[in-house]
Amino acid sequence: MTDQEGMSDGDVAERDDERSEGDDSVATESDPNGETAPAGDGSEAADSGADDGVSDDETPEEIDDSEDGGSDDDVGLEGTESEVEDDLDVAEELVEHVESSDPEAIADEIASLRFEVEALEAERDDYEEEVESLRSRLKRKQADFENYKKRMQKRREEEKARATEDLVTRLLDVRDNLKRALEQDEDADIRDGIETTLKQFDRVLEDENVESIEPERGDEVDPERHEVLVRMDSDQPEGTIADVHRPGYEMGGKVIRTAQVAVSDGDE
Repeated sequence: MTDQEGMSDGDVAERDDERSEGDDSVATESDPNGETAPAGDGSEAADSGADDGVSDDETPEEIDDSEDGGSDDDVGLEGTESEVEDDLDVAEELVEHVESSDPEAIADEIASLRFEVEALEAERDDYEEEVESLRSRLKRKQADFENYKKRMQKRREEEKARATEDLVTRLLDVRDNLKRALEQDEDADIRDGIETTLKQFDRVLEDENVESIEPERGDEVDPERHEVLVRMDSDQPEGTIADVHRPGYEMGGKVIRTAQVAVSDGDE
């Protein structure tokens, strides 16, 4: 007879109860509050959260952004990665070139490149010196030109003052002659003296390149040289100059004073 067969019905029932209690203790976890919870609930919740890949702090907008798959930073990183790959390709080509070439040839090539770099640097230094020299010369030329303009302006002012001084000096002689004519006796005939003084004055004007504008009766009216004062009945053709009230003057081909004239309206 085995042990199991020797057990009574009460012993078998007691053993089944102990086994049931052991299973319940394994299947349950104690809660700090004294309550029990299924042991598998927490692991299932953790697995569920890991599978969803969404935390409680994330909003729907953040989820959408992450699902869109691309941002400006990602584009920048892609560009940087592309540049790095290009640099790596160049480096690999250089390595292959060095490995496949003779060491003496590589040394000669490096020496040649260094010499070329030194020559280019020296040429650059020469250019920089030349540029600096040109800038310095330009500044001096600008300063000389400004001084030249100031000297010319001063010279023109001096020449203008001397020209005015010379003209006034010659006019003083004319004034002296007029004054002497007026100082003669009342009975003296001063006409000859006045005519002589007038001729002297005309010579002064002629020396200054001044010419009189005195149109003849019957000449056509020139708006640039003549100023019409009145229209009058005259034996001259209609629209022509009937009389000259005051002569005009021009200097160096420029009208400095127009002649005042009367225009004919035709016969009465």
